[in-house]
Amino acid sequence: MSIPQIFIVIIVGIVAGIFNTLAGGGSLLSLPALIFVGLPSAMANGTNRVAILMNSVTAVAGFKQHGVADFKFSLALSVPATAGAIVGARLAIGIADTLFQKVLAVIMLLSVALIFWNPTRRFQGGQAVLNSRRRLLAMIAFFFVGIYGGFVQAAVGLLIIATLVLITGLDLVQTNSHKMFVVGVYTLAALATFALSGQVNWGIGLILALGNGIGGWIGSHWAVTKGEKWIRIALAVAVVAMAARLLGLFPSWP
Repeated sequence: MSIPQIFIVIIVGIVAGIFNTLAGGGSLLSLPALIFVGLPSAMANGTNRVAILMNSVTAVAGFKQHGVADFKFSLALSVPATAGAIVGARLAIGIADTLFQKVLAVIMLLSVALIFWNPTRRFQGGQAVLNSRRRLLAMIAFFFVGIYGGFVQAAVGLLIIATLVLITGLDLVQTNSHKMFVVGVYTLAALATFALSGQVNWGIGLILALGNGIGGWIGSHWAVTKGEKWIRIALAVAVVAMAARLLGLFPSWP
């Protein structure tokens, strides 16, 4: 890699790390960046997990520092998500680019619908009780979330936020804390699956991880200090960016 390419990867990593922590969609920046520096799509998908892991660790540490953590529930969600991620990663190895784009387009449309619907308004004025039934439903849902996350990762944060808010009624700051913990745990399994198939470039992955780690730390502090208003703004920006990219409004990466 040249010096300019290393610089691009680090900067993209920082921005992607902030988006991944605040809302999701950071991989929509990092995956094209990895392809830009010469990685095949499958290897870019696997290499991106190195950075996602670093992003998750620093973000969870940031939330913990601010007293926003419920590791018991996060771990309960991580178990089914990890099982699903292994399934998804196996499906992703050698998958055609056209299928990747179709899945991404569907998730984007669902995310746009959720933003306009604003499912969190049902909890305004009082937080829903996180009882055993809601916890079980969330764990079941997270198996399928894990399949998607293991398959592609891009925009999984939006899916996790929507799932947790709808089922548990947690506010967006708590939701983001659980999101980063779960993503970190299942990413270990997904990364191992890609690595065993030779689809990880560790050198480039560590460079991207450096940027993601910085972005994750910044994003976790913004999420707590700026509150839900800024997280909602980040959600809207991420969805608009996805829509614009899929519609070809952004220049294509070489």
